[in-house]
Amino acid sequence: MSRVALYDTTLRDGTQRAGISLSVDDKIRIAELLDQYGFDYIEGGWPGSNPKDEAFFPLVAQRLRHARLAAFGSTARRGERPETDANLRALLAAETPVATIFGKASPLHVTDILGMTLAENLAAVEASVRYLKAHGREVIFDAEHFFDGARLDRRYALDVLRAAEQGGADWIVLCDTNGGSLPDWIRELTEQAAALVRVPLGVHAHDDAGLGVANSLAAVQAGARMVQGTVNGYGERCGNANLCTIWPNLVLKLGREAGRRDGLARLTELARRVAEIANLAPDDAAPYVGQNAFTHKAGVHVGAVRKNPAAYEHVPPETVGQTRRVLVSELAGRSNLLYHFEDLDDASGEAKELTARIKQLEALGYQFEEAEASVALLVHRSRGQIPRYYEVERFHVSSTWADSAITEATVRVRVGDQAVLEVADGDGPVHALDLALRRALTRFYPVLAEVRLTDYKVRVLDGQDGTAARVRVLVQSAFRGEDVRTVGVSRNILQASWQALLDALDYVLWKAGVVPAGRPEAVPARNA
Repeated sequence: MSRVALYDTTLRDGTQRAGISLSVDDKIRIAELLDQYGFDYIEGGWPGSNPKDEAFFPLVAQRLRHARLAAFGSTARRGERPETDANLRALLAAETPVATIFGKASPLHVTDILGMTLAENLAAVEASVRYLKAHGREVIFDAEHFFDGARLDRRYALDVLRAAEQGGADWIVLCDTNGGSLPDWIRELTEQAAALVRVPLGVHAHDDAGLGVANSLAAVQAGARMVQGTVNGYGERCGNANLCTIWPNLVLKLGREAGRRDGLARLTELARRVAEIANLAPDDAAPYVGQNAFTHKAGVHVGAVRKNPAAYEHVPPETVGQTRRVLVSELAGRSNLLYHFEDLDDASGEAKELTARIKQLEALGYQFEEAEASVALLVHRSRGQIPRYYEVERFHVSSTWADSAITEATVRVRVGDQAVLEVADGDGPVHALDLALRRALTRFYPVLAEVRLTDYKVRVLDGQDGTAARVRVLVQSAFRGEDVRTVGVSRNILQASWQALLDALDYVLWKAGVVPAGRPEAVPARNA
């Protein structure tokens, strides 16, 4: 099977998504990532449209080892010859090996938007491509609105492709610019275009009907040899076709070669790193690369996956750099616990009792699927495996206002036969409690200095009870590369936070194998 070229336009089309603004340094970092992963073409922007894109091209040109850098623009404007058109001259000034230009393939856009005759548009397409080819560029012609244009006048849309071919285009890309076409229409028109022109075809799809990926794959099956899209599907309106979904589908489903195999095996990392650079939260539900893509919650599913992962996974997680997650929740059965704790005695009813306990706690408002550390503590405490590292005798929090808010927490703990009292100021009551508690315990357990609170979430569970409602607090801490997630529930937000904080510290001490500074008898579950 022929190789499919991956053409990324995250740095141009992707930045048209609302909420994205990439600096020049951001664009360089993303370009280097795409190059490392084996993308064939990287569209860097539209030279002449803004200073940022003009600065980008000379800075990135020598950094790419595999990908060919493309500058983007349009055919010559109405009334302009290619050699005098500022847009085409800016493309040449960018000195990229590839120039990608779009031209209208829809009579609606030619006459109503550009104010040109159909013949004038055909001449502009051919002349613009020929001009860029004469200056030594590889030319990719994007036939904008091709699929919608063919609905209005199929013959004219195909004539636009012929004009680009006559001008010497190296690639002709069929664009579903409005993102509203269906796969059958994409397939039919791509097959007809492939029979008409000898130039290799590509596809550029948008996702306005939720079919950007499906339409791109349909075009490939009909003969397209290039797919344009963006990482994570970023783009204007509903986004562009998502290359993080298309790429594994090409390789794992259609058996085509695309990108680098070792890059595909790290695809999840690419998706998350680009999201981080773009300052956007990753989509947990994204196919292949989302956090939930290989996450199992229902007990029946987990029971089957324990026997054979293919029962509920369409590809092995590691093929795209993922890991399997099995959640413990009120929807879980014994299989979910046994997946994580293989030494549980299922025959004696131990797993059944723990599962019932988890369901009971979730009915009270706990949520264990995002609190794996609290689940581990619950299981090991039930078996008497968690030592008593310390005892909390009392804690107190006060907030006062002088020139600014002052929050102070006092914590008294007993470690072995020593009582310790610590006070700390914080940016809020939970922060102050966290600082005071760790200040009291770190002198006995230095490992706690490595713990860093990274996230804190509060959910009101009984909104109809107003300020007397129960709340659930989820705390996330970082410790030696692990995300430690714990949960607490109470009608008192400080008490719920306190439970989650104590669980986090207990888990770290237990995970680090710390010997208690006192008698190591088991401590009962604090959630009991």
